Amino acid sequence: MSAAVIDDGGSSSRSFTGMSGEDTSKISIDLVAAARRNVSFLRFVADSDWLHHKPTLVEAVRRYTELWMPLISDLTAESKPPMILPPIDVEWVWYCHTLNPVNYRQYCERKFSRLIGKSSIFDEENEEYAMNRCRELWIHRYPSDPFENGIGSEDPIPSMENEDILHQVLDKRALISMFSEPYMSETVYLIAARQRYKRFLCFLQKLEDEHRRLVPALDIQLMWLTHQSFSTVYASDTKEIEENLTKVLSLWEAVNEEEVEASKKLWEKELDLPYEKAGGGFNQQAAKLKPPFHWDVTEIDVNTKYKSMLPRFTLEVCIFVKLKMTDRGKVCNEFLRLRVVRCHKELKLDKPLSTFFSDSWQKAWHLYCEFGTRGIDLQLRRKGTWCSKGSSTLEDHFTFLWNDELRETSLSLDRDIGQRVRAVTSITPPVQSSYFLKCVPDRVTDDSGAVISDVILRMNSYRPQEGRWLSRTVLDHAGRECFVVRMRVGGGIWRRGGETPSIVKWEDRITEIREGSWAYVAGSIGRAPEKVVGTAKPKEPPEQWNASWKLSTGEELLIMWESSSSMRFQLRNETSTDSSTVKLLNGRQKQYHWRTSMDNEEFEENNEEEVGFLTLVRYSEDSPSGKATALLNWKLLAVEFQPEEDAVFLLLICVSILRSVSETSKEDSSGLLIRRRLKEASLGSRDLGSVVLHPSSWSPSIASPHHHQPWYWNAKKVTTNDGSADEFKRQPATNNSQAEGGTKLYKELWTKK
Repeated sequence: MSAAVIDDGGSSSRSFTGMSGEDTSKISIDLVAAARRNVSFLRFVADSDWLHHKPTLVEAVRRYTELWMPLISDLTAESKPPMILPPIDVEWVWYCHTLNPVNYRQYCERKFSRLIGKSSIFDEENEEYAMNRCRELWIHRYPSDPFENGIGSEDPIPSMENEDILHQVLDKRALISMFSEPYMSETVYLIAARQRYKRFLCFLQKLEDEHRRLVPALDIQLMWLTHQSFSTVYASDTKEIEENLTKVLSLWEAVNEEEVEASKKLWEKELDLPYEKAGGGFNQQAAKLKPPFHWDVTEIDVNTKYKSMLPRFTLEVCIFVKLKMTDRGKVCNEFLRLRVVRCHKELKLDKPLSTFFSDSWQKAWHLYCEFGTRGIDLQLRRKGTWCSKGSSTLEDHFTFLWNDELRETSLSLDRDIGQRVRAVTSITPPVQSSYFLKCVPDRVTDDSGAVISDVILRMNSYRPQEGRWLSRTVLDHAGRECFVVRMRVGGGIWRRGGETPSIVKWEDRITEIREGSWAYVAGSIGRAPEKVVGTAKPKEPPEQWNASWKLSTGEELLIMWESSSSMRFQLRNETSTDSSTVKLLNGRQKQYHWRTSMDNEEFEENNEEEVGFLTLVRYSEDSPSGKATALLNWKLLAVEFQPEEDAVFLLLICVSILRSVSETSKEDSSGLLIRRRLKEASLGSRDLGSVVLHPSSWSPSIASPHHHQPWYWNAKKVTTNDGSADEFKRQPATNNSQAEGGTKLYKELWTKK
């Protein structure tokens, strides 16, 4: 049965097919467009710190009950709701109130004798028109009540009525963080979520056990809340299953693990598919394990000006497995192996087939992959005989490509692997994530950027090479060369058997960053790129500060050395018109705060490990409590940052701090004086961050787990070349030619200014 229904905004209904193939329910609104607007609205509310102060909310509830609801009721008495939107504080109260459909309906019927709905406004141009139209109507009707909420956080709390509505608003603030993932506003994700929500309603319609309490997965929950916020539409669409809806647990109800597992089993029994999926988990389970991957909504990328940098796109992946046979004796020597199609060639994640069952779906792996990995290859393998220990033979495999899954409406694929295994993979749409850069030691160069070498001398007809610069090559997450950092330390020239360079004064020891990769002419010998995109110049520090650097980005970096493990930093920009204030906080702060629920001595908190880490936090009117946009480790010269932060700015900070610390401590504790290229993992063999495992997928059987975790959890082991924390100690800087200046020249950096 298909029905055409007109919603409050005038859109035609959309029937959908139930699980049995027949039309069983209807949704009378464009849920995809509505959910996208809903997510955007929630993000705006989350960023509006002023809106969450209690005096403001108390006033917002008063404005909602005494002004807005009577106004919208009169405007909809004989027609559908007009195309208007209330002030943001009133809209937030209205939204929260509608998420309790029973309470909202009772309120409307008691006050206005009918249910009050709202119009469907989903694009920015219509929103602006609707807001301006509402302002006109508001001012005309309430000339003594301003359209904007003028109550501030320091104002006394107004007299309070309708406490039940206020409590509903206060309770709902927690849901903002539940829908903050950037992929949740992507159309393909919302289409898949709508499909699952339709199935959920059909499933609910068939539910007969009165004692069952269903826990909606997160993607279903998003669609459910969006549907509820259009009260008249929701009431009409769900009229036939109104009683069954009481069995669905809301976000703010206490949920136990047994109810989550029961919901999974009911879904699997009806559909023979796993209930959980990528981007569609459960908040109760997520709260127990800190997500290892942080991404933020990216509106601007200031690094597109650097052609040498490529943006990084990441997606979430879930793999579920179910056996197709019950004879467990036949699977004792078989196992599944997960590999990625491209990039991380060293990745091999194995799971014995005996850990899976034939009567239920089990999550095999939960991970985050860069889109550049292209997909995963799931292999069914058999262990070798006792005389070929460690070997295995491939029995069957299937390659799940990201592009194939993105073409599926459900964002998932269901495939058989061999005669005994059934696997379902699901993904979220790829979205831009943080950049990651690290600096690796490289050869000494001259003033022009050429490596000090006989090869360069011959190419230059034996013209002496002037000046000496320490060099660092900046690699991105995939090991690609992005920049070359050069630090001036010496002057003078070198010719065969000729002069030895001399140290330069402190104020001449500038740092420059050049965009691009080396132009190699023989092995590791070549020339740095020509384009200089950033510089840091040392200057006389103010009183009580140990060092000061003038950055080409406009900031001045001040450094104070209090002890070997305690430093203070300050960034000043007197010429900037930017209203934000930036601070460097010691350690891993905010979303980078390091903690784990795993009971493992290797991950115990260690204050010493915080040394070297700095969190860059920006404060503004929109973020008065501060927003962390970058994590730096100046000891390892590694940075992770949001696209809104400038890569060159962060690299200049790291290098300037490392140089200042070396000067002050008079020791090379972080390998600053290494003057040759260290061996790196070959491109594509172990791309840093290309695969990050969720803690639920960690196990003792996984080899080199550090390279499947966020780099800043075990920074030394992950960022150094072979995973050893003693890498710099094992790579002495003494095997350098006299032409480069010798060790004596560089140690003079600490004694002569």
